[in-house]
Amino acid sequence: MNVNRDVAAGQAVYTPFTLAAYDWFVLGFSNRLLWRCPTSNLRDLYARNVGATHVDIGVGTGYFLDKTPWPVPDPRITLVDLNPHSLEAAAKRIARYKPETVTANCLEPLPVEGPFDSVGLCYLLHCLPGGIAEKAIVFDRVAPVLAENGVIFGATILQGDTPRSLPARALMKLYNRKGVFSNAADTFQDLRQALENRFADVALRRFGAVVLFEARRPL
Repeated sequence: MNVNRDVAAGQAVYTPFTLAAYDWFVLGFSNRLLWRCPTSNLRDLYARNVGATHVDIGVGTGYFLDKTPWPVPDPRITLVDLNPHSLEAAAKRIARYKPETVTANCLEPLPVEGPFDSVGLCYLLHCLPGGIAEKAIVFDRVAPVLAENGVIFGATILQGDTPRSLPARALMKLYNRKGVFSNAADTFQDLRQALENRFADVALRRFGAVVLFEARRPL
């Protein structure tokens, strides 16, 4: 597996200790008070997009997969992440669905079998190195495993052109210095352009520092 130091840094923070606090700190405190995007917006994003076959890339704690109302009682779910702790936590949380776990670098060809009705990329892009042009390689990796009428959706935290409070700017600066985030130059327009260059049907919505995106019909 090809994993450079910058890619590894974006996921290394997720240890059993930090994952235990993730839902409270990130999905509770940070989303609401710092990034100004209530977690309910992200739950809604999942609820309207997940399909019967789904691959989630950058799985966190599995919170959204656990909370979302699936369109079928036995969805086929594949979890993809570089971090074994995240994979273990998410797989355990949704064990009732018997998910498949795959350790992989999402910037390389994905070792998964599609087609998938939905591909989730929630809070992944801002952890990937480089600017939007470099991160957008992930869209090229997932498009081949997307079903004909499938959807790629997700959310990312922007910095480059996004007004933020002083505490939000301070925390984002710290995350970027430590390599947890790599979003100093990420802008709404660059993300829109990257998606529209690859998909015929693109929708984006911004809430505070967070942009939610949905894309269909690869070009």
